[in-house]
Amino acid sequence: MVAKKSRIVIIGAGMAGVTAANKLFTATGSKDLFELCVVEGGSRIGGRINTSEFGGDRIEMGATWIHGIGGSPVHKIAQEIHALESEQPWECMDGSSDEPKTIAECGFELTPTLVDPISSLFKNLMDYAQGKKVFDESTETESNGDVEYSKLGDKASEVCTSNGGLGKLSVGSFLRQGLDAYWVSKKNQDEELKLNGYGNWSRRLLEEAIFAMHENTQRTYTSAGDLFTLDYSAESEYRMFPGEEITIAKGYLSIVQSLASVLPPGLIQLGRKVTKIEWQQPETHINNGYDDTRPVKLHFSDGSVMLADHVIVTVSLGVLKASIQQDSGMFNPPLPSFKTEAISRLGFGVVNKLFLQLSSTHATKGQDFRKEALELESLKDEEIINGVSATVSSFLSKPQKKERENCHSHELCNGNVNSQENSEVKIAKVLKSQWGNDPLFLGSYSYVAVGSSGEDLDTMAEPLPKLNSCGDEPATSPPLQILFAGEATHRTHYSTTHGAYFSGLREANRLLQHYHHVGV
Repeated sequence: MVAKKSRIVIIGAGMAGVTAANKLFTATGSKDLFELCVVEGGSRIGGRINTSEFGGDRIEMGATWIHGIGGSPVHKIAQEIHALESEQPWECMDGSSDEPKTIAECGFELTPTLVDPISSLFKNLMDYAQGKKVFDESTETESNGDVEYSKLGDKASEVCTSNGGLGKLSVGSFLRQGLDAYWVSKKNQDEELKLNGYGNWSRRLLEEAIFAMHENTQRTYTSAGDLFTLDYSAESEYRMFPGEEITIAKGYLSIVQSLASVLPPGLIQLGRKVTKIEWQQPETHINNGYDDTRPVKLHFSDGSVMLADHVIVTVSLGVLKASIQQDSGMFNPPLPSFKTEAISRLGFGVVNKLFLQLSSTHATKGQDFRKEALELESLKDEEIINGVSATVSSFLSKPQKKERENCHSHELCNGNVNSQENSEVKIAKVLKSQWGNDPLFLGSYSYVAVGSSGEDLDTMAEPLPKLNSCGDEPATSPPLQILFAGEATHRTHYSTTHGAYFSGLREANRLLQHYHHVGV
């Protein structure tokens, strides 16, 4: 008799799912051990990697950056497939101007003497929070004039910890305490004095605005809508690869396509949305009315079913959060409490992108365009065009001396300055991402929220049924029925494509080790 092969089904054809499939399929002798299938609910592979085109340029609707090239598996693949160079126009965002300009509303260009100290303060506070610099009396501390950043970091951490305890400390509160400590250290200067040539702007108002600008940038790095929800302790656990951060000229999707290229046609099935996953808990090991030799049963939106021995779930944390909030979620029986509690505690935010094509036609001014990521998804294209035109034009305006003198701080809002006709930004076409509204994602990427910890990320990676306290597989139920991969399951590289890549390898290797595969 020929023994029946085990069947492994991977849910999701994003970076994690395709990486796991690549590893399992290419492992020596794997075709004799198990059958392999990838089911994807959408009409394309890539997941939150979505390279597209707009205005004749290649753009990234989702993941964009290789975060450090030293040791990055994504960078290695990009080099091997020659994806870092392309003749086609593309969204190149590498590097920045050697002499950047900072413009305040009302068209005021800020000098480096105003911008640099606050920018350095923010950078050093983030370095402190991320554990990149260890300060003590025996080490040299960075300073700005009479301000030592190490002391500001110590003071901010001390105040925040005393107020709420380390377990409740957020990155946002730490940063704000650091800014307050900076202002206290500069108390010998009158920060409220108006500055010549800046209307009613005071130095302190400008410093506050510069600091807020960096906070908003940090929000996009983390996907946390509010830095006060971002856990301080976990910041030091997050890891980046050394070296520069770069984009991929031929598109990020080329990485996933390369990984998928080794898979035979039909192995990845598109348009196969899973609606229910039935599995067997050790304490409820019963025959559910189907082939009991395959313990997992997948239900699809078209009414079809598929049986499996092992399922690797790579759906986003946002989808898992939505599932556990429903009366009848994705899993039957429901996920155990240790898993649902971790899912609930972790954060999952939305970062949307907006692409604009310039036009030679006149643009009508519109309302304030400072919108949150989810609000952006609901705006009509005309509203976006009008809002962006008004917003950017107000920053580009060059007020005359009389206008500068009469410009009041409470009037420094979008659209209140009459721009010259030749300084208006005119937009013809809009393309926006909608990650928060897409039911296959319901957001962009994960972060460690206040009240959660890196341990929750480890919990996300634990397979079901859960191993017993001795680390042995439960004897009353088939092992490794449901495995979890994706960026939200990696403790030190969460929120990144390489974190998703590592997680896919981890779960593929877990199964190969289960089948005593040599060379894992």
